[in-house]
Amino acid sequence: MASGRLAKAGRGELAVPLPAGYARRSSGEVALDPDEQVQAVVRLVFRLFDELGTVHAVLRFLVEHQVQIGMRERSGPGKGEVAWRAPHQQGLVNMLRNPAYAGIYAYGRSRTDPSRRLPGREHSGRVRRLDAGQWLVRIEGALPAYISVEQYERNLARLAANRARAESPGAPREGPALLGGLVACGICGHRLQVSYEASGQGLTGRYCCQRRHHTYGEPRCQQMAARFLDDHVVAQVLPALAPAALELSVTAAAQVEARRAEVDRIWRQRLERADFACDRARRQYQLAEPENRLVARQLEREWEAALAERAHLGEEYERYQRARPARLPAAELAAIRALAGDIPALWSAPTTTVADRKRLLRAVIESVQVTAEGATERVHATVTWAGGHQSRAALSRPVARIDQLSYYPALTERISALARQGLDSTAIAGQLAAEGFRTPRLHDRFHPGEIQHLIRRLGLRPGLDHDHRTDQGSLGPGQWWLATLAREIGMPAATPFGWLRRGWVCGRQDTRPPYRWIITADSAGVERLRALHQLPVGYHNRRRWADDGTPIDTSKDKEPGNHEREDLRSSH
Repeated sequence: MASGRLAKAGRGELAVPLPAGYARRSSGEVALDPDEQVQAVVRLVFRLFDELGTVHAVLRFLVEHQVQIGMRERSGPGKGEVAWRAPHQQGLVNMLRNPAYAGIYAYGRSRTDPSRRLPGREHSGRVRRLDAGQWLVRIEGALPAYISVEQYERNLARLAANRARAESPGAPREGPALLGGLVACGICGHRLQVSYEASGQGLTGRYCCQRRHHTYGEPRCQQMAARFLDDHVVAQVLPALAPAALELSVTAAAQVEARRAEVDRIWRQRLERADFACDRARRQYQLAEPENRLVARQLEREWEAALAERAHLGEEYERYQRARPARLPAAELAAIRALAGDIPALWSAPTTTVADRKRLLRAVIESVQVTAEGATERVHATVTWAGGHQSRAALSRPVARIDQLSYYPALTERISALARQGLDSTAIAGQLAAEGFRTPRLHDRFHPGEIQHLIRRLGLRPGLDHDHRTDQGSLGPGQWWLATLAREIGMPAATPFGWLRRGWVCGRQDTRPPYRWIITADSAGVERLRALHQLPVGYHNRRRWADDGTPIDTSKDKEPGNHEREDLRSSH
């Protein structure tokens, strides 16, 4: 029997369940659903996915416009009748993955793996989503098609690319990093991941190459802020789109009108269906014998229900027409032409979402390869455009410390020379700005306080509080300047400052300019801080495990463990 079923499927004659938009005739032949509204909704789904690019965007459009999907009942008293159901995400995914819409008869798209069978569950162990080459039967052109085979394969490729995996760029999301999924590491070739952290200006994006770090425990190749790279790519993309402004305006207006006209046609088909239901209920009521009140009363209620449904649907359609007319008003057409003619204004418009900007960048850019020169500010970027053309540029990225700047030796030498000339901090900052020296955060001008701190750090003008090891300062025993303690342990000054904000170390701020922080730590406390600095990155955010293999809840302790924190406090 199994061999006969497989042979019948090999000829394309084995009856398989049909998706929405298809119907089986009495002869067994598969045909498009005779209901025009069912066909229109199916075609709308594929057209929307081709334009919007994500399943959830299609779902939002259908829900917003109150479009339902017609399904033929497969069993029960209403077998063969059309049932209208609300769209849902998995149903749309199944439609896009079903080869029947491309006219392909497919059999054996899933397998039963005996190793996955569960005792007592007859239908367990199914392995789905097999590649096309693993199907038992694949016959192209055997069914009437809604889309071409090429479009079906493009849809599958786009679904795979939208998945949040390391090997795929992922779907455009609302994070502020515009090049997420497009940036590749010039050192190892892997895709850079995007991470966000909260700041005073909102979320700040960062591109980080950590594939080999997660897989093999190797050091991270490179990481950099997202803003400077995004600005560079956007500055190249917007002028490239300017010559196509007129074509963009015409295409956008035509696309909006075509989409609205198609949805309006579906609404009219719903009204026509409601009119038919009312007419049928009326005829059934009129054909009933007046004396048979048991039947007449029921038919009268059905007729009234059909009329009420028709009235409600008509009101909904009127509200929809007022909100979204089928033809765009002259004001909206003029706004579309104006925005398309001014690409930068369209890019910065409040109605343009971050996901829209990302989709626009992905339409013209294939990838952006970046290579940083160690920990310096120098970055080499190669933008690969759609079509294969490449453009290269040398960029400067913001860095955390001033000694990471590639021109740090020249900067310190120049500051030393200006300080020997007797210039104050403000004059030195102005001279450095005139000579083109930029801050680690890529600002055009150093703050005088930064210059004063750097002069003190270089030992050019040591003040009373320059070093806690002298007997001239006001620091007591076991007290450190924050920067001095950082140098003693061998870490950036930002690290003990972060510990100070989290309460991991004790300190106070000096009341005199430049209002530096004073950390309290004796010799034992310094050793504890040095041990804390040696812990791996992310150690305090991980769940610890007891000796018996049970996890310990550390949700209330995102910093050092409670015992470590108590030790740190007790040391002060």
